[in-house]
Amino acid sequence: MKLCRIGDPGLESPAVEIDGKIYDVSGFGEDYNEEFFAHEGLHSLRSWLDANLSKLHPIPPARYGPPVQRPSKIICIGLNYSDHARESNMTLPTEPVVFFKSTTSMCGPNDALYIPRNSTKTDWEVELAVVIGKKATYVSEAEATGYIAGYCLHNDYSEREFQLERGGQWVKGKSCDTFAPLGPWLVTADEINDVNNLRLWLNVNGKSMQNSNTRELVFKIPHLISYLSQFMTLLPGDIISTGTPAGVGLGMKPPTYLKAGDVIELGIDGLGQQKQVAQKA
Repeated sequence: MKLCRIGDPGLESPAVEIDGKIYDVSGFGEDYNEEFFAHEGLHSLRSWLDANLSKLHPIPPARYGPPVQRPSKIICIGLNYSDHARESNMTLPTEPVVFFKSTTSMCGPNDALYIPRNSTKTDWEVELAVVIGKKATYVSEAEATGYIAGYCLHNDYSEREFQLERGGQWVKGKSCDTFAPLGPWLVTADEINDVNNLRLWLNVNGKSMQNSNTRELVFKIPHLISYLSQFMTLLPGDIISTGTPAGVGLGMKPPTYLKAGDVIELGIDGLGQQKQVAQKA
């Protein structure tokens, strides 16, 4: 299934996309949040659709919101593509580099990017995100895939000065408003044949900046889920963003960053596309 949430910010309704048509599933009675995933919501929604889809009518195109209603946390993995570590002049990690992104940075996949006040180094990062489907604590790598609800497209925007030159942890450069566009869909795990062979790409103003494949991930998804669950409980609906490949502005010579008016487009095979237009906050 392709789950999405449609409507104005803060007023989104749960929906599904089937064969390119969007159907409002508010009648199901639940949004796509922690409670939904924790109580077998995906299974229940499939059953509800089997019984009710013939009675539903496609709705007109509208704004996509994030496909998951406010998760408890957004966990990001740094330097998880070897080429990105090289371009960042950082050593390839022997264990996953973990940081958080504030949930207030979440927005819809085609919402505007607001370049933060006092920012001079706002950068782009196309990433594959994993959505956790059930509570995970001390999970083994062998059983980790059983905790996946699905996948979505994420642009892990970063303000490099805030992140790297202002002391402390990376979270300051990762958590600005609109720095986590997600979607358009949460695509359930059964619809992705090989998550380790998905093309991901990003263009700025029509110019290709990132073009890679998830087979280049240093730490694969089962390892990441198992690893994180040794340090924290992963709750249903939590987001794990798995890292970005080479081609970010930080790695260019000279470094290149976003400015108002820039158009950022990105996508991952099977997970849809996004488009943001940058403007000043």
